[in-house]
Amino acid sequence: MKLIKSILAAGGDARQLYCAERLAAHFDISVTGFSESAFPEGMSLKRLSAAGKSPFDCVILPIPALDGEGFVNTPLSQEKLPLETIRGLLAPGGIVFAGRVTEELRRAFPENPVIDYSVREELCLRNAVPTAEGAVQIALSELPVTLCGLPVLIIGLGRIGTALAGILRGFGAQVTAAVRSPVGRAKAAAMGIPAVSCGELPTDFGLVVNTAPELVLDREKLGKFGTSTLFIDLASKPGGIDMEAAAELGLKVIWALGLPGRCAPVTAGYIAADTIAGIIEERGEA
Repeated sequence: MKLIKSILAAGGDARQLYCAERLAAHFDISVTGFSESAFPEGMSLKRLSAAGKSPFDCVILPIPALDGEGFVNTPLSQEKLPLETIRGLLAPGGIVFAGRVTEELRRAFPENPVIDYSVREELCLRNAVPTAEGAVQIALSELPVTLCGLPVLIIGLGRIGTALAGILRGFGAQVTAAVRSPVGRAKAAAMGIPAVSCGELPTDFGLVVNTAPELVLDREKLGKFGTSTLFIDLASKPGGIDMEAAAELGLKVIWALGLPGRCAPVTAGYIAADTIAGIIEERGEA
């Protein structure tokens, strides 16, 4: 099996740059899809124009890989980066690492392995912490009261919900978990926090954080909350809160997507780099 020596990191936010920086210790790394102003001071990474001709053993696309128009997601550049350009920069059989892989992306690389590193358990577990910390940062800036003593409802006790519960309890918040299954209740009991059913939610909370990747707070449930409650939705699209209903009811909802990249880009970038390096090693291509 061919060893991977050269990697192209294409597009993404600041975490992609830190991912490339960490991988540069072991691979020949180039980056594209960033404006010059996007690079932190002192970061020296090899830039590559979109018209470059060098074949790369693999490419790393961001999380999410594509924007709404089917181009590589390049929030730190004004230029569009077509998938055709990336395909032309890959060596035959080169690997495509990407986050939130779609069928559209797979169709664009029919002769290349496409690996979704964003679903790897090690990345999801480690990313839960910066996501949870980012949610707490939002709460601290938006709430007119302290977290200490505040009744908080966390919907879902997966990786993020569990991390968030621990952090909030450290602030002295009164945490309750909304769960769907006996396993969720068992996790709550093991953590020493009360659990309620997602179907019958109490409403006397100053902060509600949703981590469930499906609609939980519909119009009927939202209508039972007061306007002083702050809602933070951490779920990916389509989210777990009916945004239209919340707006009509005068409720404040913050849909906080991509928190690791926004709140802790260095940590998030290193996590992605370690995950990708681990996959390369697993495949015997390191």
